[in-house]
Amino acid sequence: MPIKHPNFLNIPPSPTVDKVGVEERVARFQTRSIKNQTKEQGLRMVLNMIDLTTLEGKDTPGKVKQMCYKAQHLHDDFPGLPTVAAVCVYPSMVAIAKKELKNSSVKIASVSTAFPSGQAPLEVKLTDTKFAVDNGADEIDMVISRGKFLSGEHNFVFDEIATIKEACGKARLKVILETGELVTLDNVRKASDIAIYAGADFIKTSTGKIQPAATMQVTYTMLMAIRDYFDATGIMIGMKPAGGISTSKLALHNLVMVKEILGDAWLTNEWFRFGASSLANDVLLQILKTETGVYQSPDYFSID
Repeated sequence: MPIKHPNFLNIPPSPTVDKVGVEERVARFQTRSIKNQTKEQGLRMVLNMIDLTTLEGKDTPGKVKQMCYKAQHLHDDFPGLPTVAAVCVYPSMVAIAKKELKNSSVKIASVSTAFPSGQAPLEVKLTDTKFAVDNGADEIDMVISRGKFLSGEHNFVFDEIATIKEACGKARLKVILETGELVTLDNVRKASDIAIYAGADFIKTSTGKIQPAATMQVTYTMLMAIRDYFDATGIMIGMKPAGGISTSKLALHNLVMVKEILGDAWLTNEWFRFGASSLANDVLLQILKTETGVYQSPDYFSID
């Protein structure tokens, strides 16, 4: 069983989420006009916030090496582009990514805790996490036990997150809520509060395996939890929408929302990430369009 953490009692009651109000706010974010210069700056910011990800059973060392190369060389014909923020892989591939990125600022993230289901004993989840950290992971993306959460065992979920946080050592912890399985925005808010108070450095929407994933309504709800925590404690928590963000337009809408709810301090990859590998190519196409006046062929960019 997880360690019993008395800090669970310190979580304030989660507010009820006004679903209609959230939808109205999100709709306004999606209609904002963005000037061309601001758009170009925003696109470069998005690119630098992406966690390039491969989380498939068919992953090979070669595929991970290819992704690590792309993370550092998004388009060699156009120097000056930023790198992505991180690559995200399974624990078994962390050592390979570590070797490939040793001279880079790109971080290495690893999923853990029996990703994506989370259906494993705590001992297995701890071994999973420690293996990734020992092999060089800078960040751990864990999944919560959604079955326990939906059964009302919130103390269990809190204890498990806190225990995994301890196992991370110096690695930053991103806690994946898998919002598509939480059903309601009230549940999303409650799970966000639990993760934050249990020690999450980031809260993350989804594994990318379940739909719906990173809707703007869900992200808005999680951002409000982060804002309320910051207002109460002065401590910044990061946010990572993941799954379903595949276009530059949607990514920019998310940045507008982050800026208005949390402020400019969060507009850096230290505090905001996108978990969407397919997004990188669309952002590249849009950046090069603004610089050259023409669209590049998608064939010029690697899929992975």
